[in-house]
Order: sequence, then structure tokens, then C-alpha cells
Amino acid sequence: MVEPATDTKTATKVVPLLKDELDIVIPTIRNLDFLEMWRPFFEPYHLIIVQDGDPSKTIKVPEGFDYELYNRNDINKILGPKASCISFKDSACRCFGYMVSKKKYIFTIDDDCFVAKDPSGKAINALEQHIKNILSPSTPFFFNTLYDPYRDGADFVRGYPFSLREGVPTAVSHGLWLNIPDYDAPTQLVKPLERNTRYVDAVLTIPKGTLFPMCGMNLCFDRDLIGPAMYFGLMGDGQPIGRYDDMWAGWCTKVICDHLGLGVKTGLPYIYHSKASNPFVNLKKEYKGIFWQEEIIPFFQAATLSKDCTTVQKCYIELSKQVKEKLGKVDPYFDKLADAMVTWIEAWDELNPTGASAKATNGKLK
Repeated sequence: MVEPATDTKTATKVVPLLKDELDIVIPTIRNLDFLEMWRPFFEPYHLIIVQDGDPSKTIKVPEGFDYELYNRNDINKILGPKASCISFKDSACRCFGYMVSKKKYIFTIDDDCFVAKDPSGKAINALEQHIKNILSPSTPFFFNTLYDPYRDGADFVRGYPFSLREGVPTAVSHGLWLNIPDYDAPTQLVKPLERNTRYVDAVLTIPKGTLFPMCGMNLCFDRDLIGPAMYFGLMGDGQPIGRYDDMWAGWCTKVICDHLGLGVKTGLPYIYHSKASNPFVNLKKEYKGIFWQEEIIPFFQAATLSKDCTTVQKCYIELSKQVKEKLGKVDPYFDKLADAMVTWIEAWDELNPTGASAKATNGKLK
């Protein structure tokens, strides 16, 4: 059985990396008492809190944190009619925080995620590890059997092409979880007591052409490189599907990263996921997605983008057209989602008029 780190006040003080270049985005419906345990690691940074649900409810944030908080009324005021692209009553609303941030990097975490411990019992500074991942290159074009060759104590193995050892910029760092695994509802139902107790000390680049199920509860990305692709879709209130928000963003992002020659890493850092959501509620949200994903995943596996797509925005708009053309046949929901993808990009560019486009020169256009 794994336990969270209970005394983080004694954690070794470290110089906060990228203090003025990174925002922490947290979606929530409740008071953010969980921030107390993250205080040694998060307090130096700016927080963007996106309040879901009833905007009249007051969300309490512990003293000492620098933050801005947005509720649904704020989203409607800032985006006007384009606010329709931001989900309601679903954690997908977090992507509004990505849009309004003015920082280069984003770290996003859920409010039921606590500080984990490594095998030695030391509290894990998840944010510090994400920053290390994102600041070192990725190797998507050739797999290194010692995983991330840029970590201390590792290197490129014999037979690794020297022409590829420079790597490419890392756009995404995808972290994992101890305790409650990120399972779908059917797996939750057949394994209600299963807990993840395995700590694997590894970071690896997800190869080009390989998709993955991205989880948004412990995630860091370079907003300048890939931000406009981090749209968490239409989920929750008024939508026929939920709990696919982060995975949708992950599939879109991976296709675009592959096209622009950018890297995606997964593995460390771990957080402690404290609370299992109700599998019966989850099944109601997921059941259409469970069927649809058998069409969605082959769509993304086959998706290609033209050489004219030299920015994330251009890639995303072209992808939205393919969603409408090919997934629109699966269900009318995807026509609506494709339109929302376009609205998202329009809103992003309105709030980020300069420096918003990640050009192919950041990586190697493929």
C-alpha cells in the first residue's frame, strides 16, 4: 500500500525553476485545501484557478499563494459567444486557463492529487521533474533502450544514430500516478480494489507515429510550442460524452507534434491520486466514448497534415476539417466538436495576438 507524503513542510527548499515563466492551472469545484501540502513546491509560482459549476460559490484558497480565479461568468465575459467552446460542469474547463495564461509553460494538476513519495520515502517535487523533462530534448525518431538519454546516469546506447542524438524540443511532459490508477469505468468495476504501488524510475519519449491516452491530472507542456492544440473538447453539461477531454487533447497534440517534429515524454514524475471517482457515474459519461474510440483512434492513426501546416493553429484547423469529414459520419457530435475546435483557435488568437504560433522551425517539419 502506498501513502502520500504527509509532512512536506520539511521538504528541502529548492530554487524554483522557471518561476516567472510557468503558470499552474487547476480546475476545481471546491476549496483548495490540498494546496497546503504542495506549498513548498507551488508557492513561488502563479496559479490560474478555473472554477467549474456554480459561479456564485466562493472557492477558498490558502493564504500566501499568488493566483487569479475565473468562474463561468468570467469566461462568458472574456470570450463572449466564443465561450461556447469551453466545457461546463467538467474538468475540461481547465483549458481556459491555458488560453488566458501569458507564460511559456503550463503545469496542470487536479485537486485530488497529493504529493507522492519516492521509494526512499522522500516527497516528490513533481513540478521540478516536469521542468527537467520539458527543458531536455526528446527522441521520437529512434527509441533509446535506456529511456531518456539526457537524464543523469544515462546516455545513448550502442547503435543509436549520431545524427539523431541532438534530439528535438520537448512539447509535453506527461506524468503518472500512484494509488488510484487512471482506469475507465469497466476496468474500475472489475478491479475496484486495485491500486498502483509500482514506482518506475523512468522517463521515455513516445515514438513518432504512436498515440497514447493522455491524462490531464499531472501534465506539463510548452505553451509556446503546442498550446493551441491543448483544447480539451466539448464535455460535460449538454454533451453526450465525458472523461475523454484530456485524451482528445492528447491525440490531437500527438499528431501535431509528430508533424512539427516535437517530442512528448511520459513517466516521471508521480503524484498520489487520492480519490477514485464513482465507476457508475463514469460509465454514464464514457459509454459512448468506449464505442466511439474504436473509430476515433484509427482516425488519428491515419491522420496526416499537409506541408502548408507550419504552425500549431494551421495544423489544428486542418485537423478539425478532417474530424468533421470523417468522424462526423460516426455521430453528429463530432460536427459540433469540429466547429468548437475552430472557435477555440479563434478565441486563442484573439487573446494571444502575437507570439502565439509555434513554427515548424521549433522542430523538424515532417
